[in-house]
Amino acid sequence: MRSRRSAVLGASVASAVALLAPIMAGAPGAGAVEHPAPAPSGQVVKGVQPTARTSLREAPTRERFYFVMADRFANGKPGNDTGGISGGRQKSGYDPTHKGFFHGGDLAGLTQKLDYIKGMGTTAIWLTPSFKNRPVQGPAGQESAGYHGYWVTDFTRIDPHFGTNDEMKALIEAAHAKGMKVYFDIITNHTADVIKYEENRYAYVPKSTKPYRDASGRVFDDRDYAGTSVFPDLDPATSFPLTPTFETPADRTVKVPAWLNDPTMYHNRGDTTFEGENSLYGDFFGLDDLFTERPEVVEGMGDIYEAWIDLGIDGFRIDTTRHVNMEFWQQFSPRMLEHAAAKGNDDFFMFGEVADPDPLEMSRYSTRGSLPAALDFGFQKAAQDFVAGGAPSSLAGFYRNDDLYTDADSNAYSLPTFTGNHDMGRLPFLLNQGGAKFDHAQLLKRVELANALMFLTRGQPVVYYGDEQGFIGTGNDQAARHDMFATKTELYAKEPTLLGPAAVKDRFDPTSRLYRQIADLSALREKHPALADGAQINRLAPKKAGVFAVSRVDADQREYVVLVNNATTAKKVTVQTYNARDRFDPVYGSRDAVRSDAAGGVTVTVPPLSATVHRAATKIDRHRTAPAVRMATTWPMTSDGRMQVSAKVSPNRFVQATFYARRAGQPTWTLLGTDDNSPYQVFHDTSSLRTGTRMEYRVVVRDESGRTRTASAVTTIR
Repeated sequence: MRSRRSAVLGASVASAVALLAPIMAGAPGAGAVEHPAPAPSGQVVKGVQPTARTSLREAPTRERFYFVMADRFANGKPGNDTGGISGGRQKSGYDPTHKGFFHGGDLAGLTQKLDYIKGMGTTAIWLTPSFKNRPVQGPAGQESAGYHGYWVTDFTRIDPHFGTNDEMKALIEAAHAKGMKVYFDIITNHTADVIKYEENRYAYVPKSTKPYRDASGRVFDDRDYAGTSVFPDLDPATSFPLTPTFETPADRTVKVPAWLNDPTMYHNRGDTTFEGENSLYGDFFGLDDLFTERPEVVEGMGDIYEAWIDLGIDGFRIDTTRHVNMEFWQQFSPRMLEHAAAKGNDDFFMFGEVADPDPLEMSRYSTRGSLPAALDFGFQKAAQDFVAGGAPSSLAGFYRNDDLYTDADSNAYSLPTFTGNHDMGRLPFLLNQGGAKFDHAQLLKRVELANALMFLTRGQPVVYYGDEQGFIGTGNDQAARHDMFATKTELYAKEPTLLGPAAVKDRFDPTSRLYRQIADLSALREKHPALADGAQINRLAPKKAGVFAVSRVDADQREYVVLVNNATTAKKVTVQTYNARDRFDPVYGSRDAVRSDAAGGVTVTVPPLSATVHRAATKIDRHRTAPAVRMATTWPMTSDGRMQVSAKVSPNRFVQATFYARRAGQPTWTLLGTDDNSPYQVFHDTSSLRTGTRMEYRVVVRDESGRTRTASAVTTIR
């Protein structure tokens, strides 16, 4: 058989069996008080009249995630190390001495360590995929195991290396009893690498070279059917550019549910290079790429994940989101949210992995794609650059793009933020790439600075397991997937941490410096919710290393001033606030209260590589008059067809601006979203509107006293 690159990404209780039985059988079946119920589209709310509204906040904006790889965390049941498979590591995938094989961590071990996880202030555990995997894949000499969970063969069953459906249910219940949620890392883009090609060729074949053909030989474009309930009949022998086949008879029936064994449910075009068309249609590192344009796949994946919601899962992180067509998400996301709500979970939350730091790309999936949020790769890059000494102005520029996420049912406040992960590597390793040479003491200070930035600014912080114990890593992927228990892998055993020398021992120290810092930041965020999801206003951002400052404003209109200094020397700065001649009390990083001057400026000295937070003694100052507001008549368009609709508002006023749109002359409006910080704007998706369409836009601005002002403009779609 071919030589190919291996993918290195990575009896139940009666009730669990009963709820999963329908999909085991085979084929799929045929915030804020003023905010209305979300629209099914996930983008807008139609048929409304313009009123003042509050920027959306939903319960999940206050989560604090702990992202854990079960195989590398804690071994609670050594009896399941091989997953019940005999024949050595090439069969079972178990070899704790090799970084690319199973090491023994499981759900029982994770359950035993819930107090350790809770001690950091964690509110939600995000688990790498836990479904039954292909144990070993890869050509001779390059094999590795499915310890990471991304090579699924059975979507209805927990991998026996980790435990059982019963044990997953017990973990969820135990976490809930301690006030923590459990999120699944799920996959809809692909399955394990089971399908081969008769041609023994795996280079991607473009649709322009060999289009799809239906079972009768007629050429068709699958995009004409995506998002609909119909699709042409296909023949595995003639419909695809590469002919799907199986290496062994057992491979023909290895996948569960049974519909996944039908080779016409896959794109069958060869391996992706992550560019253009093949990013959607190609096999991801050789993994079988599902034909997500087919309604049977949309329906089948919906059936699978509804069953896990029924088991008690609180939310999903969705792998390889950008490699799935948008129509799939527009159907899948509302279905999951509606099913969870019907089961009594109104706070069910999902976020997609869109591995691109560009907010324009990431935001497409929470606006046009209807997902609640995307994992914030943009924050990761901006934070890494900042703590390495980059210009605070660049960080401020990153946050100014937050308005790309604002629509009627979501915004940037719900984005999960992180500093490193299991694919790209850990932050200390990343900081020393590109020529930087920080020693361990310097890295430790910069990691602490990154933690402070992540916990004190908008978004939901994600701590990657082991970061709280100072793991550094020597690379990405397997080199960043350390054992928390006493390792038998030489690479990990020889590696020092930020907190001490190399050692073979368990790494569950709740007194470690980084563990305590994360616990303290979590407690601060819990005590002061403004630091979790309060409005965020950029205040100070010099072009050289120094203090980046924002205000955070809570629902009671109390202002917090957050200052983060990435310079190696102390910096004395004056920052604008909303309150004149007011006392600002220290809540983090300082013991001294400060007073604002007549113009509202507060002067604070921030230690090197540190952060401080001060809170105003009184609510935001009231003004005698409502703010002035006006709209222009033309706005720029983004490359993906979104119009930047903006309004000018009197400076240094805490206002919330709600935007609406309608075709000129129509009676009702469409709610576009509410922005709570300058520049006041939303990005209206006009891609479906014809050139020359006349559109009317309106903004309703409400100030700190509850007064409103309105402005309108008419423009023509270009």
